[in-house]
Amino acid sequence: MSMKDAPPLILASGSKTRANMLKNAGVCFDVVRPTVDEEALKADMLVGGASARVVADALAETKARTLSFSYPDAFVIGADQVLEKDGRIFSKADTKAEASETLKALSGGQHQLLSAVAVCQNGQTLWRHVESAKITVRPLEESFIAHYLDTLGDDAFWSVGCYQLEGLGAQLFTKVDGDYFTVLGLPLLPLLDFSRRHGLLPL
Repeated sequence: MSMKDAPPLILASGSKTRANMLKNAGVCFDVVRPTVDEEALKADMLVGGASARVVADALAETKARTLSFSYPDAFVIGADQVLEKDGRIFSKADTKAEASETLKALSGGQHQLLSAVAVCQNGQTLWRHVESAKITVRPLEESFIAHYLDTLGDDAFWSVGCYQLEGLGAQLFTKVDGDYFTVLGLPLLPLLDFSRRHGLLPL
């Protein structure tokens, strides 16, 4: 299959970070937001005792598979990231108060980020992958948290841990164990390998 004959590639995500990762890696794709109630699906799985890894994987696949029915033959990428600390799975904060509570809970400890990606075509899952990273957060003073959130503004609400490693969030950490792209929310290198093997990128 030549590159010009390759099926279209669609990112089923509203994440600016994921879109920028693909764009910077030279991938040609379109962005379409999936109509999936992520929080409801996550809540149902947690009630059933699902692990953080299972939740991330299922959400990524659901986004990709749901959208793939509407775009025949396209390769649809779904991705999700779940933050887990001491058995608790966190959700994105909706308010500054919630963001403050999240950062207080992460302060002075280690948490795990699980980033999942799935590729679907015509309702069928072709490939899926989950990677994890461990993040150590330094002890955070309340005054720092307040200043940090004031500076970050609404950006605190579009990542599950209220931080972006590539920006101001770097000030929160003392150690990061894991792949950089995984921390940002997309296992990029395995996805690029899949794309090459299926003629979506040049060999």
